[in-house]
Amino acid sequence: MPGVYRRADDLPQVIPVFPLDGALLLPGGQLPLNIFEPRYLNMLDDAMSGERIIGMVQTLAGGDPLRPRLAPVGCAGRVTSFAETSDGRYLVTLTGVCRFQTGEELPVRSPYRQVRARFAPYEADLRDAVAEEALGQDAGPFLQALRRYLDHRGLAIDWTSAESAPLDALVNSLSMALPFDPVEKQALLEAPDLAVRRATLVALLEIDAAGGADDDEPPSLQ
Repeated sequence: MPGVYRRADDLPQVIPVFPLDGALLLPGGQLPLNIFEPRYLNMLDDAMSGERIIGMVQTLAGGDPLRPRLAPVGCAGRVTSFAETSDGRYLVTLTGVCRFQTGEELPVRSPYRQVRARFAPYEADLRDAVAEEALGQDAGPFLQALRRYLDHRGLAIDWTSAESAPLDALVNSLSMALPFDPVEKQALLEAPDLAVRRATLVALLEIDAAGGADDDEPPSLQ
């Protein structure tokens, strides 16, 4: 978040992690969460009493199903909205701050997992300005791939807003929102820069539109 963290060293070295396959958080993005498991309610309580930082991370196949291996890269988010429901759930919004390498998992007594996060390789995520030139000025091919994907999936979006949105924001929001597989979500997360993320996203859109993905009933983007 610009103005809150400017260097990797400004972020906490040890953070709680929330393993959630298929959920993608990117720097600057917003991810709503419905928290109801006791261990993650505990995690939120502790986070809210500190720096409100939580690491979103996916898991890897194999290993202990009760304690699956963590993906090598996650994204830290700061709790920017918090509400408690009458039945004890927490409704929160995480705003993406910076990606991290998961590093060492700590032997802690807390019911939730914690890692020593390595933010330095992704310190560029903290910069205020986005390198728009890295994406190029012509959004036409990207929008064409998106249109083919949406037509294939039977989805609709506000094209006026999409065509006028900054390309970096559109790429990141669609990477988070579209129903890609966890492995594909991880590839979007680990893309070294926006240009690579856009290219990866276009490739995923084109594969799906060509019938290369499962045609499950798609969720609404509205």
